[in-house]
Amino acid sequence: QVQLVESGGGLVQPGGSLRLSCAASGSIFSINAMGWYRQAPGKQRELVAIDTSGTTTTYGDSVKGRFTISRDNIKNTAYLQMNSLKPEDTAVYYCYAQIVALSTKYEYWGQGTQVTVSS
Repeated sequence: QVQLVESGGGLVQPGGSLRLSCAASGSIFSINAMGWYRQAPGKQRELVAIDTSGTTTTYGDSVKGRFTISRDNIKNTAYLQMNSLKPEDTAVYYCYAQIVALSTKYEYWGQGTQVTVSS
């Protein structure tokens, strides 16, 4: 079993910054991908950023140029640096991890952390 623990959410003013962290623990054989999705009230969950195998990063169109994902493979931790935050970035942010074990891929989700951008 794998656990994902997020931290770093909160309330920030428009134009401000926040940094989210997601630490993976448990039976980790190989983390193929780690990233972040978000879900605002009444909307579908959407991709924010994902890092695949430490070589490819993909960002949602609405956050390109403002958010940056990074990973610390020794600590099995992913980070999301969010700059120039806008009210429309308000959502619950979920950490995502894809673990490979014996050639099988497993997906895991964190419990979510609230990010609120408001003056």
